[in-house]
Amino acid sequence: MAAPLLGVESSFNSYQWVQKPYTDKEAEYLTRRFDLPFIVAQILSSRNIKAEEAEAFLYPSMKKHLPDPSRLKDMDKGVARAAKAIKNGEKIAIFGDYDVDGATSSSLLYLFLKTVGAEVILHIPDRDDGYGPNMKAMEDFISAGVHLLLTVDCGTGAAEPLNFISSKGVDTIVIDHHEPDITAAPTVHALINPKRIDEAIDNPWRSLAAVGVAFMFIIALNRLLRTEEWYSQNGIPEPDIRQWLDLVALGTVCDVVPLIGLNRLLVKSGLKYFAKRSNIGLAALSDSAGIKEAPGTYHLGFVLGPRINAGGRIGNAALGASLICTPNDDEAASICKKLEELNATRKEIEAAVSIEAIEQIESRSEEQNIAFAYGKDWHAGVIGIVAGRLKERYNLPSFVISIDGDEAHGSCRSVPGIDIGSAVLDALAHGIISKGGGHIMAAGFSLPAANIPEAYRFFSEHIASQAGKDLSTPELELDGVLDINAVNLELAETLNLLEPFGEGNPEPKFALKEVGVYASGIRGSGHIVCTLSGRAGGSVKAIAFKAADTGMGKSFLENHGEMYNLAGYLKINEWNGRKSVQFVIIDAHKI
Repeated sequence: MAAPLLGVESSFNSYQWVQKPYTDKEAEYLTRRFDLPFIVAQILSSRNIKAEEAEAFLYPSMKKHLPDPSRLKDMDKGVARAAKAIKNGEKIAIFGDYDVDGATSSSLLYLFLKTVGAEVILHIPDRDDGYGPNMKAMEDFISAGVHLLLTVDCGTGAAEPLNFISSKGVDTIVIDHHEPDITAAPTVHALINPKRIDEAIDNPWRSLAAVGVAFMFIIALNRLLRTEEWYSQNGIPEPDIRQWLDLVALGTVCDVVPLIGLNRLLVKSGLKYFAKRSNIGLAALSDSAGIKEAPGTYHLGFVLGPRINAGGRIGNAALGASLICTPNDDEAASICKKLEELNATRKEIEAAVSIEAIEQIESRSEEQNIAFAYGKDWHAGVIGIVAGRLKERYNLPSFVISIDGDEAHGSCRSVPGIDIGSAVLDALAHGIISKGGGHIMAAGFSLPAANIPEAYRFFSEHIASQAGKDLSTPELELDGVLDINAVNLELAETLNLLEPFGEGNPEPKFALKEVGVYASGIRGSGHIVCTLSGRAGGSVKAIAFKAADTGMGKSFLENHGEMYNLAGYLKINEWNGRKSVQFVIIDAHKI
């Protein structure tokens, strides 16, 4: 095990600081090849960005780096069927999911198909209908005269409803990104999913959100319509499909897929289109949420996403897609108002469930290696969020279960190094839960309420058996140590080459060695602002968000001029056209 960075074994926030591993030789080559500061090249090396991949990472281009969508299995077959439906005037139905990825991918397909002259209807199920295609919706599509069904962000495991609608003469194209269950594979016209078992494990689409797969679909469909002269023969202007990259960015960020490779390209390009505010609904939602700057991944994931998700969690699941697809300013404003109200209600429900869960966990006297809580009639739409909150609070794999009569539904979130998806699948194999699935960091499951105590014991034992992971002292991974004189605008702007930040490509975090904290005070909602100074000179402004009532914040306020090792990241501030750099403190160690 590597030695703690700067000797910090337990910080104010109880972290052990560690240096992300990197290769000196690779970092030195990247420094020379791309004229980068060594610390930036070091970050690329630590993220396994090889020399041959660095140009595409630093300077991604849709023209140069977008792969041919026809390489995905069933893509050309699905696109040919969709083009036929458009030409023949067949009614097309889109069935999506109720989360942000589902709303954006469904809307993307709907907007493109409407633009090219198709007859199309869009259906988003409510959470109470369950995930994925259902028999009621299939029967409604048949009654409505649908000839072609597109399922997006769902459908890979929906054998019964999709086999039923296929038997009634309706062709189905599944556009999805979920892991396949070979026992529930539907018989459909085309199954476009980069996680198909017959796709290459290293294919460039494997980590795409559903909205990314849908974007590949419309690229291929647009190309075919152009080749077959649909636009010229029918007097329809060929759409610039880049206009919908804002939807791709939103769905990709909110589905928390890794922002590397193709995802990174789509999000980086999409943020530029988001800033154009061409989508009436998203522009209205940005205004409603008080976003006054060009949005980044934070705004998409933590400001706009939760508002769109609020409809699917506790209200009308179709509101998000309706907002994205509306061409009307007044309708957009009305939907935004509803989403704001639902989001406020969601926060209240989430807070109440969180309090009950924390009280339950902290009332146990035994040592716990998981955070496990359950309650009667806890809202199923917030248990995933609460599980995430518990994971952050305790740095433990977290399980939250809502009891509804004799049945219960759970959601879980993990910490690095613990595969929670395998724990859920193992519980399913042992008959402890009745249904479940997910991935390494998150999963969901159902079980008889009577099995909850057994589930607690099972998951505790399963987590304890995984690789001897010591969760008692969490690690804070840092990208390197900076001298205070290196914290400047030039470095901050160079670090922007690594954006967008998110899952799989986190914002770089650094340690500042032996700096004094001066002129500290409280601003806004408990933020600590201060000036940092080095032993040999140099200074920089700093802030620690919402830290006034923490041990770290109190130490800054009470110990003027004392020396600390600090951990944080660089932020560029703009005011009246002038830029300055600021160090955002996330942790500290008093020397």
